[in-house]
Amino acid sequence: MPLEIERKFLLEAFEPPETAVRQHIEQGYIAIKDDGTEVRLRRIGGSCVLGVKRKASGAGAGSPAGSPAGSTVRIEVERELGEEEFTELWPATEGARLVKERYTFDASGVTVYADVYQGELAGLRTVEVEFGSEAEAEAFSAPEWFGAEITGVKAYKNQTLATGGLPKS
Repeated sequence: MPLEIERKFLLEAFEPPETAVRQHIEQGYIAIKDDGTEVRLRRIGGSCVLGVKRKASGAGAGSPAGSPAGSTVRIEVERELGEEEFTELWPATEGARLVKERYTFDASGVTVYADVYQGELAGLRTVEVEFGSEAEAEAFSAPEWFGAEITGVKAYKNQTLATGGLPKS
């Protein structure tokens, strides 16, 4: 099974580098379970995708040293959909959607995914880094321009943002 191993941080300010690849993302959730399992639809660039994520059973300790509690290791399965299939399923995501611009680029020896949220989530900016192993995630030292780490913080999970809006300060 394909694993997603990541760490997530807030961004106070963000100016995308010229080398960044920009993608517009519309994302909606069909199902969200209490254990964190999610079924989502995503239109990213010219592709439509149905995805399922769930916590990886038997994963190691999960959180990188110094990060908030919560596993960074999840199983992620995605399947491409046709536009007609996506359009037919999209109404099922009503009340559980978000829109963001994603900027992908290399920095500090890793590929980063900076998300600039729009609509009701305007003003929120995050950055994620994905890793090949939990050891790589634990060894990663975030650059100074990354803000506070929010790995595993439920209020900043996309499914929570899509259903509950911006976290209350």
